[in-house]
Amino acid sequence: MATSPASVLLSGLGRALVQQDLLRQQDAEQTQVAANAASMTFVEQLVSSKKLSAYRLAEFASNTFGVPLFDLNAFDPTSINQEWIDVKIIQSRRALPLHKRGNRLYVAVSDPTNLQALEEFRFKTNLISEPVIVEDDKLARVISLVADRNDRTLSKLVDNDDLDIDLSAGESAATEDESGDVDDAPVVRYIQKILLDAINASVSDIHFEPYEKFFRIRYRLDGVLVEVAQPPIVIKDKVASRIKVISKLDISEKRVPQDGRMKLQLTKNRSIDFRVSTLPTLYGEKIVMRILDSSNAMIGIDALGYDPDQKEILLNAIQRPYGMVLVTGPTGSGKTISLYTCLGILNKPGINISTAEDPAEINMPGVNQVNVNDKAGLTFAAALKSFLRQDPDIIMVGEIRDLETADISIKAAQTGHMVLSTLHTNDAPTTLTRLLNMGVAPFNVASSVLLITAQRLARRLCSQCKAPADLPIQALLDAGFKEEELDGSWTTYKPVGCDNCKGTGYKGRVGIYEVMPVTEEIQKIIMSHGNSIQIAEQAQREGVRNLRQSGLIKVKQGLTSLEEVEATTNA
Repeated sequence: MATSPASVLLSGLGRALVQQDLLRQQDAEQTQVAANAASMTFVEQLVSSKKLSAYRLAEFASNTFGVPLFDLNAFDPTSINQEWIDVKIIQSRRALPLHKRGNRLYVAVSDPTNLQALEEFRFKTNLISEPVIVEDDKLARVISLVADRNDRTLSKLVDNDDLDIDLSAGESAATEDESGDVDDAPVVRYIQKILLDAINASVSDIHFEPYEKFFRIRYRLDGVLVEVAQPPIVIKDKVASRIKVISKLDISEKRVPQDGRMKLQLTKNRSIDFRVSTLPTLYGEKIVMRILDSSNAMIGIDALGYDPDQKEILLNAIQRPYGMVLVTGPTGSGKTISLYTCLGILNKPGINISTAEDPAEINMPGVNQVNVNDKAGLTFAAALKSFLRQDPDIIMVGEIRDLETADISIKAAQTGHMVLSTLHTNDAPTTLTRLLNMGVAPFNVASSVLLITAQRLARRLCSQCKAPADLPIQALLDAGFKEEELDGSWTTYKPVGCDNCKGTGYKGRVGIYEVMPVTEEIQKIIMSHGNSIQIAEQAQREGVRNLRQSGLIKVKQGLTSLEEVEATTNA
């Protein structure tokens, strides 16, 4: 239940300063309150108030917490690997990655108890984050230099037309005469800016939508569509034509939907792919661009949000020599990221992995990826048949859409291959009945499917502005909490809104999962033509948490709000 803290919650460093009599309890609490009000860190507020010098504080932190002290004056900021830099993280967390040694990334911090910063860099780089203590004023100056350099780099990309648009990813080409008609420099620069802004904001989709009286652009950020611009309606056709040209679509064809791809080369080591879809509407072509950032697949399984027991069950299943593991959920629920995270764990020199996707959204070295092309006859089923002649150990099928694909996938799982795939169903139990409804024999389903994971993505509460929510006990009971859980040992939180989260109260997303192994009892229900309700009841008896129950755990952990869980899951 929601509770109110009796006193100001001090950081670990603040408590240590009080315990060592370097700061009075009252001064520490006043500093923390002032820091919270000004959206600053405790150390930043303490140094600015001149209660302690930056060097004295760094020296104390180093000695007390046993973390090495480093002088940033001896460091060259230009030597930092740009792939580690996320301006929002380094500014909001007051932390800066310095260098890598082996699988360890050394991160400069002025507060060694700033564990959230270390975790975020670990998730971003998949490296072990080690803190290094530096003086706060020097850290602020270097962070400012790094952020400014990053901004200048992106501005240069937009202003000087330096983006490298890779045209090789498309399928059908526009003619040279057609492309010349739309090579309008202002429109080109405007589109580039829209794309770069979307990448920097960690957007998943960009929507270009023409209407009778206006033309709008929306970003899907953390699962929610947000309007970002209303450019002049007269440029809607030029924008559509330009996007179709760089995606190698037919700009003369405006009557039917088209699908294509394009690539933005940001740096020598980083490129972003876009999946482009056009749709004829009453007042022009609506275009949706899905951003496919391969770096998202490298965040590691710990960052996805699986509970420890769910993670163990999933890892045990994918390490089996053969069988089928299915991931299910609606579009945009993170199924592809989950599958590629599993592939990243399995991707070793002694393993042959092949994938068939429509299209391949994430590039993973060491994995043989095939783009399905129905027009050319390369269907999921055709790709799977070919895979089985290529001596595979692991096969990943982007989606099981029909009986032929399901049948071949199950036969592969029964003949010594590990098969990973997705289906579009609401939860884990209905996935099994969906396969039966496709026409797959019950025996084949029962003998081949090892595990089903259903998932949703809920918006994560902003850590800088979330506040305790005083919810009625009945509301918590109605949501699915049990009376014995409402013992006052945990706090529910609500979104507030600040500069860090752009006023939404949420920043990022966290996964909610239903991980259901197919046990002998569930196999018996399948063999006896049981329905999804019977399967769900048996899974509950075996301790499988459904999506709502898993979501309530995230509420208890303070990761998301109750209203967000209720909006994304069914009771």
